[in-house]
Amino acid sequence: MDTVTAPRGATLSPFLTAAGGTAVLDVRTADVGVQRERRRRRRVATALLGLVLAGLLVMGAAGVDWEAVLANPITVPVLFIGLMGAFLVVYYASSGRSPHTLMRPEQIDIGLADVVGLEPVKEDVVRSLNLFLAHRTFAREMGGTPRRGLLFEGPPGTGKTLMAKAMAREAGVPFLFATATSFQSSYYGATARKIRSYFKELRRVARREGGAIGFIDEFDAIGGTRRGLEMRADGGAHGRSAMGTSDLAGPVVNELLVQMQSIDTPVGAARAAAWARERVNSLLPSHRQLTGRPPERANIMVLASTNRADGLDPALLRPGRFDRRLSFELPDKGGRRALVDHFLRTKAHAPELDEAERRDALAAVTTGYSPVMIEHLLDEALVNALRRGAMTMDWADLEKARLTEEVGLASPVGYTEHEARLIATHESGHATVAWLVAPERRLEVLTMLKRKNALGMLAHGDREDVFTRSRAELRALVEIAFGGMVAEELFFGDVSTGPAGDLSYATTVGAQMVGSAGMAGSLVSFDAVAAGAFSGTNIVGHVLGDADARRRLEELLETAKARVSSLLTQHRHLVEALRDALLERHELVGSEITDVLTTASARYDGSRAATSASDAPAPPLVLDLRDPAAAAVT
Repeated sequence: MDTVTAPRGATLSPFLTAAGGTAVLDVRTADVGVQRERRRRRRVATALLGLVLAGLLVMGAAGVDWEAVLANPITVPVLFIGLMGAFLVVYYASSGRSPHTLMRPEQIDIGLADVVGLEPVKEDVVRSLNLFLAHRTFAREMGGTPRRGLLFEGPPGTGKTLMAKAMAREAGVPFLFATATSFQSSYYGATARKIRSYFKELRRVARREGGAIGFIDEFDAIGGTRRGLEMRADGGAHGRSAMGTSDLAGPVVNELLVQMQSIDTPVGAARAAAWARERVNSLLPSHRQLTGRPPERANIMVLASTNRADGLDPALLRPGRFDRRLSFELPDKGGRRALVDHFLRTKAHAPELDEAERRDALAAVTTGYSPVMIEHLLDEALVNALRRGAMTMDWADLEKARLTEEVGLASPVGYTEHEARLIATHESGHATVAWLVAPERRLEVLTMLKRKNALGMLAHGDREDVFTRSRAELRALVEIAFGGMVAEELFFGDVSTGPAGDLSYATTVGAQMVGSAGMAGSLVSFDAVAAGAFSGTNIVGHVLGDADARRRLEELLETAKARVSSLLTQHRHLVEALRDALLERHELVGSEITDVLTTASARYDGSRAATSASDAPAPPLVLDLRDPAAAAVT
């Protein structure tokens, strides 16, 4: 096997130096463009030769007596049988036809400049793209093999499909797009035939155009783990007996494995030449055997996207098939700010949304939003502007759209007077506890209007992006959940069915503290349970199924409830102020909640100070007996 060894003191050529940079290479001067031009000249020569042969055939057919041929009684049956055979061949071929859609670079209106908020992923994509464009130079000068498969994994709406289209546009090569579900068929074997047809077409287009990019969306639909194959803790795989079962995914995954590893098999004329050479060699002695060239490498990059990479077959994830796994995460605050700037360039907005403070605030309150969700939020704000007869959206339109997206549409309910007071007290209890124990949280909406499935709610979130939580923060979340229940007990002496959801949430958070994070006196983690009686149970089931862990969870919840009861007893006036404001206005948003709490706290502190001053004993009277006036007083 030939080896590539760089001479001492050798440096990278300017072309490879540019390939390792952060900018995409010029397609016209890259290996892809050179190979495409060579192929184009060959096709022109083939077309001219075909025209000459077609002219000769026409001249030969002009001398045939067609009337005599059609008058022959055997002609009609032969034609009928031929048509039926052609129909069956076409039907069979169509059942295994590749389901892809071919898009050329000029048909794609998205480039890498339009992919915002994914800078780390974009840098790696550019490197992979440059190696794809300079594949011949990279192999010749350095002996390297460019990446042939990239797997995009991440939550929905994070830009996986957008990145794939941008790569095809920047590479300047055809883009063969297909969804994994389009390969599936109810006929046995048809799915595998479609996969073979797809990769065959991918190789054909790549050899014709100098390169091609294939993209399969929702790849997990055809690339799931085969039955009888399990993942080990170290990331490997081992077999498991599956006697008596039928694994329909097995043949499909096997076909994918073969096709992704066999991209360089000969096609077309090269395949016919190899067949003819093999037949000739069978007639020649060993010392006169004809030798052929190895199949030309098809410059192909296969992209696939999935939301469930952990469910893919491990054999698909090894290098040589998917050489790189790129994670598309939800954007951080900086990424969301860049997305806001990008989307607002093309959407009508009021001048106030050009202020840096407003855009920073929008990036801050959209924690957990994907790029698609941010764009959708701006579109909904435009709808709100249209409803009020304006041509541009403002901050109020954005706030209304965000609340609708996060907590649902407001729907007034005909409560009885007792129910209205109960719900207002319950939600005020939540808000008061949140304000007292978690000042780092942002109070979004306090409402007694029905939104989604809740008769009332307190929506609150983190002020900044948070990736980990401390014991104090988790304890505060549990205490906020108990705020409504304790408020009902404090003001009504009874509890309704309203706190049911709060208890479920508090139990879930408490179970994570006890059974997963080691925050309640035990260092045992139930997350380590891999298989057995609890293999299908979540962390709450693990904790509740263990007597000692359940006792610790009960103690944690009882302690939190007792602390909330003490807090609300001491700050009863805050709950009353919020309750009265909520009964009057039905919904408080953002600063309206904190304004009520701040005013009530200041008024209460002022009244206590005045009461303390009036009840204080008078200072002792000190008289100067040398003063005649003081002597008169005595």
